Amino acid sequence: MTQSVVVQVGQCGNQVGCRFWDLALREHAAAAPKGIYDEALSSFFRNVDTRSGGDSPDIYKGKICSLKARALLIDMEEGVVNEILQGPLRDVFDSKQLITDVSGSGNNWAVGHKLYGCRYRENIVEKLRKTAEHCDCLQCFFIIHSMGGGTGSGLGTFVLNLLEDEFPEVYRFVTSVYPSGEDDVITSPYNSVLAMRELNEHADCVLPIENESLFDIVNKIHQMTNSGKLGSTVKQNSLVTSSANSTKAVQEKPFDAMNNIVANLLLNLTSSARFEGSLNMDLNEISMNLVPFPRLHYLVSSLTPLYTLADVNVPSRKLDQMFSDAFSRDHQLIQADPKHSLYLACALLVRGNVQVSDLRRNIERLKPSLHFVSWNQEGWKTGLCSVPPVGHSHSLLALANNTCVKPTFIELKDRFMKLYKKKAHLHHYLHIDGMEQSCFAEAVSSLSDLIEEYNELDATKNGPRTDPPRLKIAV
Repeated sequence: MTQSVVVQVGQCGNQVGCRFWDLALREHAAAAPKGIYDEALSSFFRNVDTRSGGDSPDIYKGKICSLKARALLIDMEEGVVNEILQGPLRDVFDSKQLITDVSGSGNNWAVGHKLYGCRYRENIVEKLRKTAEHCDCLQCFFIIHSMGGGTGSGLGTFVLNLLEDEFPEVYRFVTSVYPSGEDDVITSPYNSVLAMRELNEHADCVLPIENESLFDIVNKIHQMTNSGKLGSTVKQNSLVTSSANSTKAVQEKPFDAMNNIVANLLLNLTSSARFEGSLNMDLNEISMNLVPFPRLHYLVSSLTPLYTLADVNVPSRKLDQMFSDAFSRDHQLIQADPKHSLYLACALLVRGNVQVSDLRRNIERLKPSLHFVSWNQEGWKTGLCSVPPVGHSHSLLALANNTCVKPTFIELKDRFMKLYKKKAHLHHYLHIDGMEQSCFAEAVSSLSDLIEEYNELDATKNGPRTDPPRLKIAV
């Protein structure tokens, strides 16, 4: 079985990563209660014999000794990483796989990318290689970061470049959390657009997630709880996040709940790599089937049920309704409506006791209401994992390569240009060695080109359903 490594960069990346490891351990504990180290666990965890000194050897079979996450934690402020190391997951992370500083990146992409990137390059490469050496068959790097701050956007994309240089054959999946329009970081449009250029050039797949959508989903779940729509089986103290004591805590501190949603996206995305299923979908198949053009690798994700979170036990959604929900605006993790935009391709990753016939029936039911490009009318990829999320009978993750992502990029460009036309705050960036004003021009040009590619696809939306035949083969 293949292995994957998670690289968590910046405050957001480490907080989301922490939730991912917590929930992954819960899933594996429920799926394998005997405490045996198996292939499912090996996909994201090492089994280490801590009794021997020095570099503890891995144990590949038998009882679990000490699980260590296949992870690298990077942050230029110590706060979040120190919290993790003092929390319940402290033993899951190898102390040699941490890179921290004290001063932070000051919400400045240039500080993260140019300054800290150069300073920590050798250290990051060494730790990445060490992590890779512990894998029998390394398939994928998952980078988790935010786009609005300095470390996540700057150093996060620097690490992405390093991965392409050092491990060109290993897939690079990036989970990028985009700031909302009301973000309190005034330079976040600069950071996001500068980071976008790197994502365009160096990522295999990007899963864009908007803070605004996560906040709306958390509020929706909160309202459903208060109205009693989730039923009496809901455990109030674990609805959205296991670290909240009540639904009131969710309202006061929504970030834990929002982080859990992103963590569950990653859990569902990697379920086929971790568990058996009748129709397993490999991570490389996602990139191969959903990315027809190298730059158009932004996949819009939706989760259903929305409350597949922590150890909550809620009434199951009817299967057909679950498929319908996955294509509705309310379940998207960005502010988008894929049903009214153009699909290049779509993947459905189903978990639980669901039959292939149920999958095909729902695809046939939904197809007439969805617009696919004329040259890929059958652009569906499906996966069935037999192990459902904890407390549920089934769940669904939909990944859509869809032009509905374009408005997010247009809004980001507009916010960037408002600052850039006035040259506001540019001096904070330009005093960093290696940072020039041409970096901004090239970044916004890259984003404009990406938007134009989506425009060209949208222009074909109402065209003929099939292309005229280009080639006739004589038999």
